[in-house]
Amino acid sequence: MTRRALVLVVTLFLALTAALAGGTGASAATTQPTFLTFYGWWDNTPPGGDISYPQIHDTAGGKGTYADPITFATSSDELKPGTKVWVPRVKKYFIMEDGCDECSDDWNSQGPNGGPGLRHIDLWLGGKGGSAFDAIDCEDALTHYNPDNTPVMEPVVVDPPSNEPYDATPIFNTSTG
Repeated sequence: MTRRALVLVVTLFLALTAALAGGTGASAATTQPTFLTFYGWWDNTPPGGDISYPQIHDTAGGKGTYADPITFATSSDELKPGTKVWVPRVKKYFIMEDGCDECSDDWNSQGPNGGPGLRHIDLWLGGKGGSAFDAIDCEDALTHYNPDNTPVMEPVVVDPPSNEPYDATPIFNTSTG
C-alpha cells in the first residue's frame, strides 16, 4: 500500500469513527456577550407557561441542570430552538423554547435596547402561585443597565459542556417573593 493510500484509509477511518461517536454533530462551546432579561408566569404573552417552540418541556420550566435546562426566549434567528446555554451569573442551564419580540427586534433591526445584532435572551423565572408584583419586581431587579441606560452585556456560554457549575437556588422563590 502506498503512503498516499494509507493516509486516505486512516483519514476515512477517523472520519467514520467520529461520525459513529456523534463527534461530527457536536458544536463547540462559545462565549457570547448577551443582554439578559427575565420573564415569568405573569408577564408571558398570554400570562401562563405557554411556549412557542417546545423541545423538552410542554410549558416553560426546568430546574436549570444540563439534563433539565430552564426555558429561555429569544429570536429564532439568533439562536435556534433547542439551543442550550449556560449563564454564569445564575449558574444554570437554559434551553431555547420560546419567542421574544423585543429580543427579535434587538437582533434583526433597531430594537428597544439596540441592534441590529444585539444578543438578547429572556430567561424564565416562573412565578406561578406567587405574587405577580414580586415576580415582576424580581425580573426588573435582575435586568441590568449601564448608567447611560444601555444594556449590560454579560457572558453566556452557547452549546456548553455538561459539567458547568450548577446552583439549585431558584431564580425566583414564590414562597418568599
